Amino acid sequence: MDRLAATLPVADLARTAVEELRSAARRAGVVGPLVDAPLDPTRVAASFASDRLLRVDGEPWAGFAPHSGFFPTSDGWVRTHANYPHHRRRLLRLLGLPDGATRDDLAVRLASSPAQHVEDAAADAGAIAVRVRPEVEWRASAPGRAAAVGPLVATAPRPDGRAASRTAPPLAGARVLDLTRVIAGPVATRALALLGGDVLRVDPPEPAEIGAQHLDTGQGKRSTLLDLRRRDDHARAQELLDAADVLVTGYRPGAIEAHGLRVPPGTVHARVSAWGTGGPWADRRGFDSIVQAASGIALLESADGVTPGALPAQALDHATGYLLAAGAVGALAARARDGAGRDVTVSLTRTATWLLDAPGRDPHHPPAEPPPSSTTVTHGRVRYARPALPVDDYPAPARPWGTDPPRWA
Repeated sequence: MDRLAATLPVADLARTAVEELRSAARRAGVVGPLVDAPLDPTRVAASFASDRLLRVDGEPWAGFAPHSGFFPTSDGWVRTHANYPHHRRRLLRLLGLPDGATRDDLAVRLASSPAQHVEDAAADAGAIAVRVRPEVEWRASAPGRAAAVGPLVATAPRPDGRAASRTAPPLAGARVLDLTRVIAGPVATRALALLGGDVLRVDPPEPAEIGAQHLDTGQGKRSTLLDLRRRDDHARAQELLDAADVLVTGYRPGAIEAHGLRVPPGTVHARVSAWGTGGPWADRRGFDSIVQAASGIALLESADGVTPGALPAQALDHATGYLLAAGAVGALAARARDGAGRDVTVSLTRTATWLLDAPGRDPHHPPAEPPPSSTTVTHGRVRYARPALPVDDYPAPARPWGTDPPRWA
């Protein structure tokens, strides 16, 4: 029974990504069931589909906002992502719609618009919408070719070449500064917390993180708020970064540097982006669902060959998160030997290309089976998926977003 059944081998992707993290942890000296006990495929699948298992006061979470999803256009399809209010406002504005426009209003306007025009206008406006492409077109495109180059996890010494002045700690107790949002980055830092890292997530006060999103991926961390536009908050963020062993960022390339934060030479900087650090789309915004639509995955997962479909989980996000955590663990182990910081980079599109290249497509697969209730754990009002790694639970459920002081434990 494949609980991640799809045309593409999603279950293989999930298992491979989790095993990459476990292998990196073993090489770094971690011992015990966390890295040695057999993986439970059902648990792995449940963790990757965690948004579908999340319950708050018994209520499920609708993972996508009304203005997010597939929409037919005058000549094809687009997929939008408008879960955050500012992305919704930008999307409606570029289409000449008022902020109170409904999904139906959006659908009517998109139905008379060319898909490529919507994609181009969204990129210019900072909104998020892409044209749904077939796989062959994506592979031949400039962003598709860029996504096919390089390893799944790229690791390189920091370009300044200087060594850390402090002695690198073991993985347990490593200070991890988490500047990520949504899924891939938070999954990576959650995994580092599970391996013993001291993870402090830092967010700006606005826009606020989606509450259920934080409950789904914030386990084992502390959460604080700093506004980098304020001088005192900016100084505090730099102090935290100066004392960190790992910085994990999930924003577009260059975004952290644009805020004036200086990454110390001995720090491991682990970065995830949607489209990678090279190619013509490197500075575009993107999410798992958007990468699926642009790369051909949505049409491969179509039930009728016409209407776009989706993978049975946000698998690109989750897999990329585990790969990023594996790269960070490996970089920490290397730093323990030579004291040098390293850059670790992954992207959703590189993971998508790995999935597209993998053997084992099954266009006649049965529907994905929902994970059983035994794969969840309940804390108070919240029920969430157990870890993919073979332990019963995370160190702690997600703390209320933004309620911790901005300091290391």
